[in-house]
Amino acid sequence: MIKKIKTGDLKVGMHVVIPSSWLKHPFLKNEFDIKSRDQIREIIESGFDEVSVDTSKGFPIAEFYTVSHSDKHMAPPTEWKPDKLIPDELKEAIHDKTLPSEKKAELVYKSSVEIMGKLFEDPKAENIKESKQAISEIVDLIVSDNNTSYHLLRITSHDFYTYTHSVNVGVLSVLLSKAVFNGSDAHNMHELGAGFFLHDLGKVRVDPAIINKPGRLTEEEMKQMRIHPYQSYKMLEEAAQLSEECRIITMQHHERGDGTGYPRRLKEDQIHVYGRICCIADVYDALTAERSYKPKLNAFEALKIMKEEMINHFHRDIFEKFVLLFS
Repeated sequence: MIKKIKTGDLKVGMHVVIPSSWLKHPFLKNEFDIKSRDQIREIIESGFDEVSVDTSKGFPIAEFYTVSHSDKHMAPPTEWKPDKLIPDELKEAIHDKTLPSEKKAELVYKSSVEIMGKLFEDPKAENIKESKQAISEIVDLIVSDNNTSYHLLRITSHDFYTYTHSVNVGVLSVLLSKAVFNGSDAHNMHELGAGFFLHDLGKVRVDPAIINKPGRLTEEEMKQMRIHPYQSYKMLEEAAQLSEECRIITMQHHERGDGTGYPRRLKEDQIHVYGRICCIADVYDALTAERSYKPKLNAFEALKIMKEEMINHFHRDIFEKFVLLFS
């Protein structure tokens, strides 16, 4: 039975149906069982005063416990077993030649967000390895299918949850690599894609209060945030999934051409082309994201700021190729 209730009356265990496109909220699906009070808070903060609940579904709270960033050693929910990390619809969408490009892009993006969301909740070695396999298929699609790539570029979500940001940066960076390397076989696009999609994995080892802070970070909080490139590197190393491409990207995606970046304050030619590519995509997605302390910018506004106020951060030729992606 479906009934509407005020979001303030939601309880853990209810099966909620959100009356909006899945891109308008931070959840992987429009319809799901509420598994934590944090999810209720996120529904309210997404601007919904009222939602529907299906009283024939859901579960008693005593039957479920959730994985939180503060207790990473708890077992994941049963539906997040490794063999369920990759949605069936991802491979189906990628290999279905009859599927329109726009629909294919939508399904691939949605599946990518789902994979990254699950990985950030349970980033054990087995899941990292499996996510890299899925990323390889996504990379192959982007490299080979220009029409689907076109639509992927235009449907990225503008929230700033770490997992959606990771997908956005992954897609943008692979597209930019495709333009920069122009079909050269001198680069391992699968490992590049893995580095781009997993560049922020180390944020799971940063205090979640800092990651989820609604305002600007203090200098002390920024010191904590600046550990995440090294932690991304370490997590891939510990999982035996650290390629040279992943090492470069995780460690250099916050380096800036003028030496103001971190963690090593590299300058100009000290920064590898892979790090430069990820840096541009990372900054662009941050500028176009909705944050509590700033409005999101459209593509033109973000690119204008990057050109006029931040160009010394980037390699100019690579930045020009990035701009051309939106033309």
